[in-house]
Amino acid sequence: MASALDNADRAILRLLKLNARRSNADIAAEVGLSPSACHRRIRQLETEGYIRGYTLITGGRDEGAIVNVLVQVTLDRQTEDYLSRFEHAVRQCPEVRECFLMTGSVDYWLRVEVDSVDAYERIHGEILSRLPGVTRINSNIAMRDGLRPRRGKG
Repeated sequence: MASALDNADRAILRLLKLNARRSNADIAAEVGLSPSACHRRIRQLETEGYIRGYTLITGGRDEGAIVNVLVQVTLDRQTEDYLSRFEHAVRQCPEVRECFLMTGSVDYWLRVEVDSVDAYERIHGEILSRLPGVTRINSNIAMRDGLRPRRGKG
């Protein structure tokens, strides 16, 4: 069973969310721990599942196109068994970068990251539409990340 997070753990998680490549020594100094104590806490956060992995986010189209697809999923039922089976199946698809159980008119929002619309079409047909309990999928392709500055041509 995971232990309760204290203020130092929450601070470590916040700093790693902002920059997962920040040095252990920098994180330790900012949260007021020794580097060895900070390292132990990070490993414990990983072991307990608070940190499930680290991701590289590239600068955009210069390194290769990234297509973000926001997908609304409606399930046949909302029993704990259906929700658990769906979430377990989604974890097996590495292109699904985020998965949120929602209130409102849909059961889940997914963020799927692919390198082309054709790649998403394949994932939609071969994976998403076959997930347990799925009755409806509504896909929205992001045209631009409005939080990132646009690159001009000159």
